[in-house]
Amino acid sequence: MKPLVVIPARAGSKGLPNKNKKSLNGKPLIVYTLEAAMCVFPKEQICVSTDDPEIIQLSKEAGLFVPFVRPAHLSGDTASSVDVLIHAIEYYNSIGYFADTVILLQPTSPFRDKIHITEALQSFSEGIEMVVSVKEAKSNPYFSLFEEDENGYLRPSKEGAFIRRQDAPVVWEYNGAIYIVNIEALKKFGFRGLTRIKKYQMDRISSLDIDDEMDWKIAEIVCKEIHRTIQEKTNAE
Repeated sequence: MKPLVVIPARAGSKGLPNKNKKSLNGKPLIVYTLEAAMCVFPKEQICVSTDDPEIIQLSKEAGLFVPFVRPAHLSGDTASSVDVLIHAIEYYNSIGYFADTVILLQPTSPFRDKIHITEALQSFSEGIEMVVSVKEAKSNPYFSLFEEDENGYLRPSKEGAFIRRQDAPVVWEYNGAIYIVNIEALKKFGFRGLTRIKKYQMDRISSLDIDDEMDWKIAEIVCKEIHRTIQEKTNAE
């Protein structure tokens, strides 16, 4: 594998303004991802894709050189993740680094750590188009997800002859923390067209993806609980 790690962090956010720079337990949110990436990959293989001067500065302070400023047409609400990744891949091609695998690490997953990244990488092998991190979904299309029919009545999203929820197949939800993708397949199919996909399962806490104020408050609670546990362990020793 010849990897390129891309950490996308554009300026602004509708759900939670400036969340990538916002301090979580005394540390800017994006720094959690920067530190996790640097524990696994050489710095030269890590690309922070941003249009925000403050994010560039935070990255430099963490020890990462930011190779370019993301162009405006890739920094708006309509820019896709695929476009951002291809831009980074092509930039690195232009300076002589030809990756065959791109690892997307979104900065909104502060509890995804180096162990998760390493284990996910171990799941990736020849013939697989993508390994993606997931959590077990709370909602199930056989029981608790519904769609309106032509008459406006609710119908199960997926029909099945299951009596109990626990008898239905387990449903997995992308948690947004880790995407490991074959670059050739990404260029050819985009994310939606990939078919040879393997999961890397993470627990619910590690899967927390911060999108809005409620997610942030939950993250603060988790940080306090982690700190409390560490203190209790230290005191016990």
